[in-house]
Formats: sequence, C-alpha cells, structure tokens
Amino acid sequence: MTKSVGVRPQRADIVTSADLDKALAAVVRQRAQALLVYPLPLTPVEFQRITEFAIKNRLPTATWYPAYGRAGLMMFYGTNVSEQFRRAGGYIDKILKGAQPADLPVEQPTTFELAINLKTAKALGLTIPNPSCYGQTG
Repeated sequence: MTKSVGVRPQRADIVTSADLDKALAAVVRQRAQALLVYPLPLTPVEFQRITEFAIKNRLPTATWYPAYGRAGLMMFYGTNVSEQFRRAGGYIDKILKGAQPADLPVEQPTTFELAINLKTAKALGLTIPNPSCYGQTG
C-alpha cells in the first residue's frame, strides 16, 4: 500500500544562466518548501546565487551532485562518483583488451553517501540530530 505524503513536485527549468531569475521567481510563486537541485550548466557565481536564495527563503536543499553539497546546498545523497569513474575505467580496460561491450555485466552502485552541510542547516535554523553520524561539509 502506498501512502501519500502530500508532496507535489513542481519544476523550474534552467537551461542557460539567462533562465535563473525566471526559475527562482517561479520557486517563490509556487511557494516551494524545499529544492532538489539537479546538475546545471551554471557558473560557480550563479550557483552561489541559488544557495543564497535558498537560505534567504528558508528552503532546505538537496542534490545528488557532490560538488553542490560542498558549495552550500544543505544535503547531498548519491553514489560515490569517484567509484563510478574507477569502475568505468575498468570497463574501458576490458573493451580495449577485446571484450565485447554487450557481453559485460551491468553493474549497479553499491556505495551511497549522505553529507549534510551543517553551516547551511544552521543558517536555515535546522538542528541535525547526532551530526557525527553523517558525512559533513561546512
């Protein structure tokens, strides 16, 4: 049985940096209560604007892109990107040695990371219970 938690996802697209103001205005207009931030084609300065916007508007933020967590979003949860690249290198090595790509097994990530940016959480007025249990940034 699936239980509804009353979450209504809304989307604010950012394709280029010119879309940032429009997307942030949409977030306010839609009365968002949190942000899930996908990797975006933005500069670090523009990304900092998203972080500052989220803190100013008291919006907890999450991402699965580790650099965004280090840069100020409140939470990162995702796979270990370094491990993914290492595994991809192993596949390339096998292919260069003659293996057929179609014969190689599909692998699923087995390592996931959770990191909480304590500085951002504090700026949002959130208390993280037992922060030593999580990877931490900030």
